[in-house]
Amino acid sequence: MDGRPIGVFDSGLGGLTAVHALWRILPEEDLIYFGDTARVPYGGRSRETLLQYARQDVRFLRTFDLKAILIACGTVTTTSLPVLQAENDLPMVGVVEPACRRALSVTRKKRIGMIATQASVRSGAYEAALRRLDPEVEVICEPCPLFVPLVEAGRIRRGDVVIETVAREYLEPLRATGIDTLILGCTHYPLLTDIIGDIMGPEVTLVSAGEESAFELKRMLTAGDMRASGERQGTTAFYVSDRTEDFERIASTFLQEDLRCMARRIDIEQY
Repeated sequence: MDGRPIGVFDSGLGGLTAVHALWRILPEEDLIYFGDTARVPYGGRSRETLLQYARQDVRFLRTFDLKAILIACGTVTTTSLPVLQAENDLPMVGVVEPACRRALSVTRKKRIGMIATQASVRSGAYEAALRRLDPEVEVICEPCPLFVPLVEAGRIRRGDVVIETVAREYLEPLRATGIDTLILGCTHYPLLTDIIGDIMGPEVTLVSAGEESAFELKRMLTAGDMRASGERQGTTAFYVSDRTEDFERIASTFLQEDLRCMARRIDIEQY
């Protein structure tokens, strides 16, 4: 048994999809969440800048005595994960491989779509992982750069004309390709599941990268005998790099818990 907390980080609110999944899948675990809300979105940054940000995020989380880190950011996973794993002596789980394995397990036609940030699409990481696991799979990728800032602004509900218009522009051409599975390759995107599902239709299975990474972390901790005692209820501490009020408002809506006065602001540039 290992009662130390798990660190989770993302560029902003998106990693809450992983937190939500961890609450359900590993309810006994303590979590330390950091959202880099002052520098969101990460998707349009250079690889060098992304690695700098990711290193700072990890250094902050490592001020706590962690047993593992879940990188709940598709952009960081696709651009920086191998470097971070080489530089750190604790287990790190990203979002790419777990989501790809899940997508391959549910596709019927081996025709998979993937939406993500510009940086994740440019990296080719999802395509490479899918084709390594199944060389016969067809992969169609679409960057959706406006999704992250719109989610961060709270535009996540059905009936919001702005997010629905943007989503149709991105997704209708993708639906027309005949995919039967769609990887939500950025952890912000599951906050738009209702809207994405309405556009793609019931014949397209949506795969959440954040949720699948939580299942992967559970498997890793179980294999290493690193789970916390199942007789307790874990806690979650929230940290952000910008205004706590904006984060708490949207996070409370998504997580269905009152998070007022729960998040703490830190200066990420110190790390």
